[in-house]
Amino acid sequence: MAEVRTAGSGDVGAIRRFGEAHVQAHYAPLIGAAAAAAQVRDWWNETHVAAAVAAGLVVVAEDAGELLGVGQRGRNGAEHVVYKLYVHPGQRGRGLGPRLLGALAAQLPGDAARLYIEHFAANERAGAFYEREGFTVDRIEPSATGDPALAVVWRVKPLIRT
Repeated sequence: MAEVRTAGSGDVGAIRRFGEAHVQAHYAPLIGAAAAAAQVRDWWNETHVAAAVAAGLVVVAEDAGELLGVGQRGRNGAEHVVYKLYVHPGQRGRGLGPRLLGALAAQLPGDAARLYIEHFAANERAGAFYEREGFTVDRIEPSATGDPALAVVWRVKPLIRT
C-alpha cells in the first residue's frame, strides 16, 4: 500500500519529473498543448517545487520508491487552497486522491474553517472527483484568453474539526 507523507527536499526531482510525465499529457486534450506545457513550465519547475516543499506545502504518495501522487496546498489571501492534486493515471480509483487531500487538510491550522480547491473548467473528471469529496462550486473565473476550457472553477469544502 502506498505511503502518503509530507514531501522532503529529496523528493523535489521526483515531483518535478512526475509533473513532466503526467500533467502535460493529462491537460493537453483538455486545454490545448500550449496551455498544458505552460502548466508544467510554470508550476512543476525546480524552483517552484523546491520552494513549496521547503515550506511544507507538498504531500506525496509513493510505493516502493515510485511516486504515485502529489498534492500541494497554498494560500489565496486568507484562504487555504489545494493547488495541485495529481494521481498517476494507473493508480486512479484506488483511494490515493482522498488520502492526499486528507494529508493536506491535516496540515492546516486548527482554526481553518474551509478548504478551497481550483481546477480548469475543462477538467470535468477532477470536478466530479471534488464533488464526491464534498467540494461545492464557489465561483468560476473566466480565462483572460476567453477560452471557456481555461476558466478556473473554485470549489470550497467546510472543514469539520474534532
